[in-house]
Amino acid sequence: MAFDPQAATAAYIDSLGPEALARAAEYTAGNHWLLFWNLVASGVITWAIVRWGVLERLEARLGGRGPNIRVFAVAIVYFLVSAALRLPWTLYEDWWRELSYELSSQPLTDFLGQHVLGIAVFALLGALFFVGLYALIRRAGSRWWLWSGGLTAAALSAFLLAAPVVIEPLFNDFRPVPDGEVRDALLDMAQQAGVPAERIFVYDGSRQSNNFTANVSGIGGSARIAISDVALKGASLDEVRAVTGHEIGHYVLGHVWRTVAVLSALAILAFFLVDRLFPRFARAFGSRASLADPSGLPVLLFMLALFSVLSEPVTNAFIRLGENQSDRYSLETVNLPDALASALVKTAEYRNPRPTRLQEWLFYSHPSVERRVRRAMEWKAAHPPH
Repeated sequence: MAFDPQAATAAYIDSLGPEALARAAEYTAGNHWLLFWNLVASGVITWAIVRWGVLERLEARLGGRGPNIRVFAVAIVYFLVSAALRLPWTLYEDWWRELSYELSSQPLTDFLGQHVLGIAVFALLGALFFVGLYALIRRAGSRWWLWSGGLTAAALSAFLLAAPVVIEPLFNDFRPVPDGEVRDALLDMAQQAGVPAERIFVYDGSRQSNNFTANVSGIGGSARIAISDVALKGASLDEVRAVTGHEIGHYVLGHVWRTVAVLSALAILAFFLVDRLFPRFARAFGSRASLADPSGLPVLLFMLALFSVLSEPVTNAFIRLGENQSDRYSLETVNLPDALASALVKTAEYRNPRPTRLQEWLFYSHPSVERRVRRAMEWKAAHPPH
């Protein structure tokens, strides 16, 4: 009997069972609604901070200081105040909701400790970025938004270079894959792909999440591939090889640099819209700040959040393209379609595997699990084992 990719795909997805599929669909739909509610929360926080006037008073108090110091101080205070106001919502969205769906078992104390650390890192890096952005606004004239693409590319490149070495180890413990057949297989794959053997790690992702996941991070000498201990413990050797082949595909195909280029281009468009529409948004929030005033930062950031939501179908389409290419790289180089399919099914616990085409286009940063499994099964049909 001829192998049927459609039937094989259905069997893989149905193996989760109707209860798990319904739960995944409910969780995913909730994530989509959270995009809207997060924007509402951002608007309320922006309105509250503008009405409170804390940033205007701070800027006035720092009037004798240099502009960069004023921007840095205002940005730090804004990020800290907004994080404090958002904390109840953050606890619901990032901790309680994940626990309720059994996607995390992180204690509240550990979550709060890591959250505070994350706020500190984000506030520092965000303040430095906006020091550069407001310098552009002051010095580059009416075309400042055009130069924002270069600033964004430089900032992203610096972050990508530093993240695996300086930032990510603050939140997780990264170690070489333990000795054994898994390590031997991964080192052989890395050598064939030109990935330095010392750049493949396992990390304690179970600290924050029960999700089956792996990722590629960094650029140049800091680039590394990391597999969560959840995936390492819950996967067969072939599944680990298939997933690692996918991540090596991201590395070899240069997806990190493509992402930097696309995000920088989108930044130019976003800041162009900020340049044109800032006065209207400022009036809507009751702010008297001009675009060049650091105290207008809450309005500016709300505009960027709105643009991010509206442009999500574009960024998702770009990311899905890279995921498709990396799946194909794994199939071509590792040739374990069933292992890739079974590994992908494990990610369906937190990503509805059977969305509608419209849902996938609007909201999915990865192709649907069903579509990815179908591609693996079609590959299997076209490349039967000898």
